[in-house]
Amino acid sequence: QVQLVESGGGLVHPGGSLRLSCAPSRSVYSIDDMGWYRQAPGKERELVATITSGGITKYADSAKGRFTISRDNVKNTVYLQMNSVKPEDTAVYYCNAEVKSWWYERRYLEVWGQGTLVTVSS
Repeated sequence: QVQLVESGGGLVHPGGSLRLSCAPSRSVYSIDDMGWYRQAPGKERELVATITSGGITKYADSAKGRFTISRDNVKNTVYLQMNSVKPEDTAVYYCNAEVKSWWYERRYLEVWGQGTLVTVSS
């Protein structure tokens, strides 16, 4: 089964920037919506941003004006550019995508990545 592989997490100072990337572990037939979610310690997983195959984006209020989601449909990769980060952005960030691995599949399958840790601290 295809997996999503995230990269780009790490330690960043408050006010700094970080770019997360996510792509399937192997080639797939088609990807519909893609998105980023996060889970802070002791909290539930929450939406950060999503993007459709046509490029329509949606953001959580906490991400508006600071984060930008984008995608490369040739590379099947989704990005999250995080600017002006705050300590409250500290969380494990998960990639999510609706994937058809093969042309004969009728429905898109929801796939999650393993997560990448982002720590915002001075």
